Amino acid sequence: MTIVQLEYLVAVDTHRHFATAAEHCFVTQPTLSMQLQKLEEELGVQLFDRSRVPVRPTELGKEIIAQARVVLAESKKIQELVQNQKQELSGELRIGVIPTLAPYLIPLFITSFLEKHPQVRVVVQELLTDEIVEKLNHELLDVGLLVTPLANKSIKELPLFYEAFVAYINPNHPLAKQSYIAADELDLDELWVLNEGHCFRSQVLNICNRSGSGTGSHLDYKSGSLETLKRIVETQHGLTLLPELSVLEMPEEKQKMVHVFEEPQPLREVSLVVHRSFLKKKLIEALRQEIISCIPGSIKNREKAKVVAVK
Repeated sequence: MTIVQLEYLVAVDTHRHFATAAEHCFVTQPTLSMQLQKLEEELGVQLFDRSRVPVRPTELGKEIIAQARVVLAESKKIQELVQNQKQELSGELRIGVIPTLAPYLIPLFITSFLEKHPQVRVVVQELLTDEIVEKLNHELLDVGLLVTPLANKSIKELPLFYEAFVAYINPNHPLAKQSYIAADELDLDELWVLNEGHCFRSQVLNICNRSGSGTGSHLDYKSGSLETLKRIVETQHGLTLLPELSVLEMPEEKQKMVHVFEEPQPLREVSLVVHRSFLKKKLIEALRQEIISCIPGSIKNREKAKVVAVK
């Protein structure tokens, strides 16, 4: 049994396809298949059910793969020990970030982070929360930026800041005359919300303390973009809720459509999340420090108060 064989084993489990796994391991499919066959012969068990599409691990294979991931993670720690002795950070950092954070948070820190660490290659993917957690568990991401708490035992949450929700209201709406609004004043039939699957959607509905789809108008627009919801409010009617970072750089004429909630304001906890047995600790800590340093002081210095549940 070799480390290489275990890497091939985990790759097939991750991608559920021999050719794709071989591509990601930078070997030919026959080479990968031959090494896995040797491993199965050595162990005397079948690790994958090859009759199914996509390929699936056997019940015993699942247990062996789980242990293989532990072995590989421990072996990589040797490389990390050497890397940590170097003064300059280097390597690849794969970041997953949810869509309601990406366009507002990434621009705040990415330029300064890359300037400080020119030997680091950053790969950013916009993904939903469940996709980020899954990729962290399969070692396809190093770190995630998302909204917590998630109560997921497989990941470790490192809170970064607490961001307020604000209301974005069409000027013709009755609530537009108020400087402050209360959650119980929101009418879900006039509220534009994101598609199913977005944690921001579930938080908005929790603020309203109701379930449903929102907007009982003739226009039924399903969107995965907060920017699209903003434009609908501007050109149609009603209101939507937005994260605080998304309105900081708004033109003055649009700032008039932003209304804050009465105290205590509903907040979302934004965290850096990693797998429990995560690697690249020095690199991830540098990322954490850079994000915190670039967050506006009004947000950075806010204490945890009324955090809205994600689910």
